[in-house]
Amino acid sequence: MRTWFARLLIGVVTAWNLQAAFVFILSPGDIVHVYELSGAAGEAAIRGFGVLFLMWNVPYLFAVKDPIRHQLALTFALLMQGIGLLGESYIFSTLTAEHIQLRNSILRFIIFDGIGLVLLFIAYWIGRTHLAHGDRV
Repeated sequence: MRTWFARLLIGVVTAWNLQAAFVFILSPGDIVHVYELSGAAGEAAIRGFGVLFLMWNVPYLFAVKDPIRHQLALTFALLMQGIGLLGESYIFSTLTAEHIQLRNSILRFIIFDGIGLVLLFIAYWIGRTHLAHGDRV
């Protein structure tokens, strides 16, 4: 039961990440202005972010499949989520008040990644508890 709960937590974060990836890839024109970009080059940059989101999800997918057996993938996902949160927080801190839309967008990512970090940590803890007790799926 605990393994399924860990899968659920990882699955929520993975779904959020994939949803963001597909929005960035499939609808860059809807959000390009938020990042103060424009035209074909701006849309290409936004699509590139979407591709990066997809790449970011590889360890999450293994961790969802089996968070106990793929504990290393979950560890990588946890580290990546933390790096994302720290990086976004730094970027946010460098923006002045006149970039309100950009700041708001980055703030949403900070909140999203902060929640994701907590969910992944809980899943990681569940997996470590299983390993410590010698439990298997």
